[in-house]
Amino acid sequence: MTALWILFCTALMFVPLGYYAVHRRVPGRAWLAGLLGIAACAAAAGAMGLCWDWLSQGTALGQFVGRMLILLMPLAALAYVLRVFPHMPLVILLLVPGLLSFSLLYDKNLVLPLYAFDGLLLAVALADLFTLPGPDSFSVERQTGRIASLRKPHAVSVTLSNLARTGYYVWVRDDVPPELCPQPDTFQLQLVPRSRAVLRYTLQPSRRGAFQLRYVHVRGRSRLGLWQRLIDYPLTSGVNVYPDLKQIGEYALLARTNRLSLMGVRRTRRIGQDNEFERLRDFTLDDNYKHIDWRSTARRLKLTVRDFQANQSQRVVFLVDCGRMMTNQAAGLSLLDHSLNAMLMLSYVALSHGDSVGLLCFSDEIHCYVPPTGGMRQMNRLLHAVFDRFPRLVESRYEEAFVYLAAHCRKRALVVLLTNLIDEVNAHQVSRYLRSFVGRNLPLGVWLRDRRLFEAADVSEPHGPALFRAAAAADIIAWRHQVLVELVTSGVLAIDTYPEQLTAPLVNRYLEIKARHLL
Repeated sequence: MTALWILFCTALMFVPLGYYAVHRRVPGRAWLAGLLGIAACAAAAGAMGLCWDWLSQGTALGQFVGRMLILLMPLAALAYVLRVFPHMPLVILLLVPGLLSFSLLYDKNLVLPLYAFDGLLLAVALADLFTLPGPDSFSVERQTGRIASLRKPHAVSVTLSNLARTGYYVWVRDDVPPELCPQPDTFQLQLVPRSRAVLRYTLQPSRRGAFQLRYVHVRGRSRLGLWQRLIDYPLTSGVNVYPDLKQIGEYALLARTNRLSLMGVRRTRRIGQDNEFERLRDFTLDDNYKHIDWRSTARRLKLTVRDFQANQSQRVVFLVDCGRMMTNQAAGLSLLDHSLNAMLMLSYVALSHGDSVGLLCFSDEIHCYVPPTGGMRQMNRLLHAVFDRFPRLVESRYEEAFVYLAAHCRKRALVVLLTNLIDEVNAHQVSRYLRSFVGRNLPLGVWLRDRRLFEAADVSEPHGPALFRAAAAADIIAWRHQVLVELVTSGVLAIDTYPEQLTAPLVNRYLEIKARHLL
């Protein structure tokens, strides 16, 4: 007992010196850092011996519980300080002495062999503990694009380098938010000495917004597999998930190859002729005589005709509802996500036709307003305005949105309202404000259908509760159709479609408006 006290007190005297050497990094005092480890182990051994002797004076149950806690203290210290944990082979190996201890029921002379076997296992475990990799054993790099598209694969690669002269078996997991859905999420590999491995996986974002990948988690195994250590490498990368941008590239590719019908975009026959003057040029045999400019012909003494182009520099403004009506899900995405995908697609088409595009997002307040501007740089402004916009469980204030738009956009524009209506109060407000825009602007209302509502009404032979559900769904659909008919009669354009099928009808309606010179 006295010897344990002397060991414990002597070790405690050297602990502050070692702590000072490690944290103050005293030059030329590296031996003090080593003294810290020896002193800490001696202090821990003395403290455990004192507690062991003190617990031997209690009851049998108290002795068992206390001694088990003492034996678990080193494991808890390793887990807390170094993040070192026993691996499954060590747990199985420790069960062997417990099973062999039952042999003492038959022969008590086996105590010494059992103690020797326990000491051998302890020595093997301690020796294997020192073969674990340290933080300096590896270096990690991550390569990924900053911009990702919703529900589209996004490639990420992690480069893990083994800087040590020893090979390690490791598990690698990137710190990816669950909304990005990594595939696969964990890698297992054997790293040979002085080697490098490139791990590639894909993200399948299920939600828009800005995300941070802050760490790369590496779990290394000791040589015998008895221990494992968790190492976190800080490596911050930002990924901004935007609405579906892949369809814009597909549209551009199909437009160049004249295959837009594959996306559902129809060819629209132009009514009349383009009436915006573009340039003067020499007459050819295929030109219309009505387009001859006689003044220029007389001045040049050569037949000269006028060229015309489609009306450009017109304005398209989107009113996107971000209220509670847009929280419903369709094909794994919210109604707002489908609306934003279609809005960005039509924005690209309108900007490529030379028009100006603006955006107003609202719910119970005005969230953002992007003034109508032309040029492809406007696409970046639209993307940054909506990529972190989510539906809110609040009642949308349509009157505030229309009043704000009327005050900030005074020129004639195609006003596209994307919303979902299921009650008479909101339908009355939307109808009133859309009718007020007729004449000064060209309003287009886009109503998103609830597929479950139409499926409930489209039942061949309903019976029991299904009959009442079908009757209620049919009543709502009839009311919805009546609202749309009244709007169309008053001069408001309307689109009624399912959310996942919105892009093609919206683009087709815009091309039809341009062809008929309605704007």
